[in-house]
Amino acid sequence: MHPTISLLTLLLSLLYGTTRGYFSEERWSPESPLLAPRVVIGLVCRNSAHSLPAFLGAIERLNYPKDRIALWVATDQNVDNTTSLLEEWLSNVQDLYHYVEWTPQEKPSVYTDEVGPKHWTNQRYEHVLKLRQAALDTARETWADYFLLSDCDNLLTNRDLLWKLMRENKTVVAPMLESRTPYSNFWCGMTSQGYYKRTPAYMPIRRRERQGCFAVPMVHSTYLLDLRKEASRRLAFYPPHPEYNSALDDIIIFAYSARMSDVQMYICNKEIYGYFPVPLRSHNTLQDEAESFLHSQLEATVKTHLLEPSRYLSVLPKHPDKLEFDEVFMINLVRRAHRRERMLRALYEQELACKVVTAVDGKALNTSEIEAMGIRMLPGYKDPYHGRPLSKGELGCFLSHYNIWKEIVDRGLQTSLVIEDDLRFEVFFKRRLQALMYEVKSHKLDWDLIYMGRKRMQVDHPEKSVPKIYNLVEADYSYWTLGYVMSLQGAQKLLRAEPLKKMLPVDEFLPVMYNKHPVSEYMAHFERRDLQAFSAEPLLVFPTHYTGEPGYISDTETSMVWDNEAVRTDWDRAKSRKTREQEELSVEAQNSDVLQSELENLSARDEL
Repeated sequence: MHPTISLLTLLLSLLYGTTRGYFSEERWSPESPLLAPRVVIGLVCRNSAHSLPAFLGAIERLNYPKDRIALWVATDQNVDNTTSLLEEWLSNVQDLYHYVEWTPQEKPSVYTDEVGPKHWTNQRYEHVLKLRQAALDTARETWADYFLLSDCDNLLTNRDLLWKLMRENKTVVAPMLESRTPYSNFWCGMTSQGYYKRTPAYMPIRRRERQGCFAVPMVHSTYLLDLRKEASRRLAFYPPHPEYNSALDDIIIFAYSARMSDVQMYICNKEIYGYFPVPLRSHNTLQDEAESFLHSQLEATVKTHLLEPSRYLSVLPKHPDKLEFDEVFMINLVRRAHRRERMLRALYEQELACKVVTAVDGKALNTSEIEAMGIRMLPGYKDPYHGRPLSKGELGCFLSHYNIWKEIVDRGLQTSLVIEDDLRFEVFFKRRLQALMYEVKSHKLDWDLIYMGRKRMQVDHPEKSVPKIYNLVEADYSYWTLGYVMSLQGAQKLLRAEPLKKMLPVDEFLPVMYNKHPVSEYMAHFERRDLQAFSAEPLLVFPTHYTGEPGYISDTETSMVWDNEAVRTDWDRAKSRKTREQEELSVEAQNSDVLQSELENLSARDEL
């Protein structure tokens, strides 16, 4: 037989699935693939109504066969509607999953010795330990291959999380979760009594400077147990190991059980797997917790797609308002649809209404259009880092803000919030902004501009704090127009300066107008420089990305010179210092004497 015919016959047999042997009776079909390992997901939820729609939506989106997953779900002592939400969800998804076990306990709604819903008492710790042990027992009794435990405020955004953890082939392995601080779901050090120990190994892993799967003494919040491993049989949540004599704490007790069972725990940071909120203090409220979780949601959307809530839950609509501002302006380029979508969702989730302002696309302007608008560049202006003239992107940015100032004056808007579409919100943003504006109003401060986000350029000495007003300083030389509050009087001052006739970048123009620009030659072109400018301290918004980070895009610096389309400025991407993260201030330059509100204590947390 010709070799080509033999090869064709072989290919056809593979293609059609049935293979013939030498005799006609000898025929067979290829073996079918293995079924996915059986997984039990254990969920213990308490007062989680604020997080369940997003959390359960992430569980639904896990790229894993649902008929190979069993759900073990418990709830207890709720003062919100956690129970009803879980009942609705389980009722709607029970036919999708292999098995559902539901263990609710409604009364009593509080523990006898707790001071609030965030207070972990010994009674509460013991009850949670018993619930987790019951979930683990169920996984073993049903011959599950794996047991995934996850807290009900952990956003598991990596859809392949289960498969990727399984491939690590570890008895106990956790995905490193991101938070707004150095805090994460692992420890690198532990004392002999089982308490946290700070080590130099932690931050390189947390920052993902070292990537991989690392042996650690403690993982918590979300982790996977491989029940096929012989040593996993000795792991237990309750009762604690007979030799355990430390605090009644679920994560410490399980870590001790792993150590006594010769089971090494591992943390993996090869990818971004998910997000979770920083734990609050025992005196915090459920409202505090809801806002902290919301911040985790918003942070997740910066690096991932928008997180949709569960399809199987009835989610009540929100009711956005303008937060006592006359208008909230959000600037967005039409061609940046993803930014617009993300920002509109972020504002909606915080119940903030806005007016979308179509940004002026500087790249689309030609020289004749620029001249027809009466625009002239400030004589002698050069970019401080590159020595180039104004870029078309910077021109478009200026005109976008200029048009808003005109609208403020035309409509007589007393107080307006202006935000760009490439920012991220600090935790408790809405409440902190409300508190700040209340302080400003109640003390009758004479103000024109208040930065919500900026890059502080004067870093040699501290800025002057505002007496009797919390979290406010007099702004010194600053870059960026990420977010600011503008008064009618301030907009009038800016327009009166006729900046189109002597244009420079908007974040250079503003410091000129409040008389804090370091280049006196620029300020000399503007006779009245009496803008009353202040800044929130600490800041309330930050850029989504900085120069050099994945996903960084600058529409202002990566375009072309305003009057010469042949000269591009894309080289600024690599050299720009303007869009780099704020450099760490020296002790001498920090605004350490600023009055701090109680909200600042809520947002502070280190790696523990």
